[in-house]
Amino acid sequence: RILRETVIHWITRMSQERICTLYCRLGLLILVAGLVACSESTTPKEPEGGKADGLALPEASRKYIEIEAVGKGLGALGNVHPGRLAFRPQAMAAIGTPMAARILTVEARPGEVVKAGAPLLTLQSADVAEARASLVQAEAKAASAEDLLRRQNAMIQKGVGLEYEHLEAVNAAREARAELERARRTVEIIGGGEGDRFVIRSPASGVVLTIRGNVGQVVSPGGDALVEVGDPSRIWVVADIPESEFEGIAAGRTAEVYVPGADSRFEATVNGVGKVVNSDTRRLPIYLEIKGDAGNLTAGMLAEVSLSNTDDTTLSLPASAVLIKDGARRVVYVQREDGRFEQRQVRTGVSQGGRVMILEGLRPGEKVVVRGALFLDSSAEQLL
Repeated sequence: RILRETVIHWITRMSQERICTLYCRLGLLILVAGLVACSESTTPKEPEGGKADGLALPEASRKYIEIEAVGKGLGALGNVHPGRLAFRPQAMAAIGTPMAARILTVEARPGEVVKAGAPLLTLQSADVAEARASLVQAEAKAASAEDLLRRQNAMIQKGVGLEYEHLEAVNAAREARAELERARRTVEIIGGGEGDRFVIRSPASGVVLTIRGNVGQVVSPGGDALVEVGDPSRIWVVADIPESEFEGIAAGRTAEVYVPGADSRFEATVNGVGKVVNSDTRRLPIYLEIKGDAGNLTAGMLAEVSLSNTDDTTLSLPASAVLIKDGARRVVYVQREDGRFEQRQVRTGVSQGGRVMILEGLRPGEKVVVRGALFLDSSAEQLL
């Protein structure tokens, strides 16, 4: 009996010790969880843009950032865009043959300065001979029809003519006039010459750029131009602008153009803006009109174009102020009156001379972090 009581006492004591140990461990776990929760609740989270709390920066860290007020105007663009000199559409004439023919003589040479009406090529064509013969026949037929109509009119006035004969004479005269007009227009297109020969002449004054016809060659209408004539005084500059910098460029904007081949620099004005992006270069063309005399400039020369900004109301910031978030959003950090910083999403335009145009999101005079913005937002992917 004594042994049994001893064993029961020992088992009871061991159970009490284990229960106490379990309670101690459970209390310790509750204490640790409470400390973690308190730590998380007191840890400041990174504020999102636009929230009222903003981001407070310790005074010791302010020396690593630079703040600037949003300004107006961009000045001259530092970016240089490739360009080339080209004839205006109205300054170049492409001349072909109006009928199938054979080239007899070539009257001009490439690079020659010609006046309007100067002979370029002499050609021979059976169709031309037929067209001129048709004109002679149409003139004779029209004269005969007009004479018949006059006689019928006189007979009607005397009361001896028949109405149906007079009506036939009127219709015959109308048809003869139409045929004569068609024959005359055909011969006018052919131009001067006699028989089966005709001459192709320059429609405007300029320089002969190319001649693709050779003596003895048979040519047809609708093919490549036989001769190209351009006016060297009527050229403009075609520049290619990246699509990322295209917004804000409009007709009337000024630019500076440098032509290395002629070692000349001159001013120009945007005359037109292209609407199609080149799928290979991702650039759009703009067309600039040269101010003053083009001098010794010729089409085909390469040029360097620097656009200028004439809009003093444009807002701008240093490019280092703009951060890119989530791969697409452009944001800046604005300093509020209470000294805190808030994230602001903006829409940017063209970049020039280390500065970027701000189209939306900021007001003039607002203070923005322009250096050290990544110190405020380490999650930004890159500087603009």
